[in-house]
Amino acid sequence: MLSKRRIQYIRSLDLKKNRKAEGVFLAEGPKLMEELTGHFPCKFIVATRQWLDAHRHNLPCDDISEVSEEELACASLLKTPQQVLAVFRQPEDGGFPMRLPSRQLCLALDGVQDPGNLGTIVRLADWFGIEHIFCSPDTADIYNPKAVQATMGGIARVRLHYTDLPSLIKLSDGTPVYGTLLDGDDMYTQSLSETGLIVMGNEGKGISDEVRELVGHRLYIPNYPAGRETSESLNVAIATAIVCAEFRRQAAWRRH
Repeated sequence: MLSKRRIQYIRSLDLKKNRKAEGVFLAEGPKLMEELTGHFPCKFIVATRQWLDAHRHNLPCDDISEVSEEELACASLLKTPQQVLAVFRQPEDGGFPMRLPSRQLCLALDGVQDPGNLGTIVRLADWFGIEHIFCSPDTADIYNPKAVQATMGGIARVRLHYTDLPSLIKLSDGTPVYGTLLDGDDMYTQSLSETGLIVMGNEGKGISDEVRELVGHRLYIPNYPAGRETSESLNVAIATAIVCAEFRRQAAWRRH
């Protein structure tokens, strides 16, 4: 039997203030459990007998509650619970020096508000081998349950750092800074470097004025065919996928 107190605790993690106070985050489903185990310390697990029977040989913590599907549904934040949920401890940033890693391609998110977009961008970064994402303080919390789910485990391999983006860029003098802007140059006509920083902006407002002034390479994703009436802009996660793919395509082409 899962106590009411534990159910309330789990559901309270939907709020950032509670996650921050406890230093934890919630992850649900077998896929996330498989991806996150070994990367984050596990505080406790709540799971059905079916899941536990299949994983008893490899459980990451000792505090385990076996529950029915109905009990799991009472604690879960998902519309359709997925056999298991766990509370993991958030990692400390470890005093990460707020300078861009040399010889790497990194992302910067300037005011991305939607947790689903944020999580999807982390998943994309993982796919394209981008290890660091620098986020403005007003970017959504990566430990929001919706963001965690959307990463599909990418959160285990991609580190997010919340910092003042203008200060970060100014301290990283000489690093190519790219930004997606509606008045930019056709991305497919530009030579894109293998290293640097790609800035993606807020869903509605784009890149802030202060950061925009520091963007040295302004990129535009052209619609097709040119001149055709179309949507005003792309979803930020989709735009990130397109831009990252072109950076990696050009890098692969140069190597061959």
